[in-house]
Amino acid sequence: MSIKLTKYQKRHIEHVKNMTAKAINQYKMISDGDKVLAAVSGGKDSLVMLEALAAFKKFKTIDFQLEAIHIDVEDVGYLADSEFLKDYANSLNVKMHFETIEAGLEERGKKAPCFVCSWHRRKTLFEFAKSNGFEKLAMGHHLDDAVETLMINMTYHGHISSLPGKLKMFNGAMYLIRPLILLTDKDTREFANIRDFTKLKQPCPFEDVTKRTTARNLIEQLEAIHPKAKFNMFNAMGNIDEEYLP
Repeated sequence: MSIKLTKYQKRHIEHVKNMTAKAINQYKMISDGDKVLAAVSGGKDSLVMLEALAAFKKFKTIDFQLEAIHIDVEDVGYLADSEFLKDYANSLNVKMHFETIEAGLEERGKKAPCFVCSWHRRKTLFEFAKSNGFEKLAMGHHLDDAVETLMINMTYHGHISSLPGKLKMFNGAMYLIRPLILLTDKDTREFANIRDFTKLKQPCPFEDVTKRTTARNLIEQLEAIHPKAKFNMFNAMGNIDEEYLP
């Protein structure tokens, strides 16, 4: 039985879907004839992205194929509800693929577990996408992720870079796209609460000990000084005045 939504909830769902459509058009993420593979971790952001992409496809302004994939990393301790993912994808009329890998964390040496896990997951995603003819790989990163990445790269690596809405990979053979790039963590969290998405069976044991958490805390401190700090930092990446840089 479907749950009746309030006017606010309906408006918020439409806001998320409209902002996703805006991002797709603004960054020219998807073209006619594309095969798009959505990476679904089972977390709120990837689920929101999948529903928003499925909704965008229904508009038929762009003719493209949409499928999804979930990568289960056995030796990490992160566990999503596979049955829920399958049923949810079916409800959106999206084919869901499942792949199982091991990240080899015991042999990681001094490398951070998040780096090793992410590297193996992405390697599997790219290999699957390439071998199955997908031109676009969609990731669930949003505006907050982009600003946090900017802070991390400036602070730890000494260069200005972040998460582009569209990134050319393998000499243009594939593009990585981020349909949620104009949305905030608050936007996706509210959407997930409205939809009452199934929680992860086991959350990642390393999620609270990352550089990203430190960057997030710093951004919150800046927002206490100026409420629009996060949005201004995001917009600043597209408004660089090189004449006034060293």
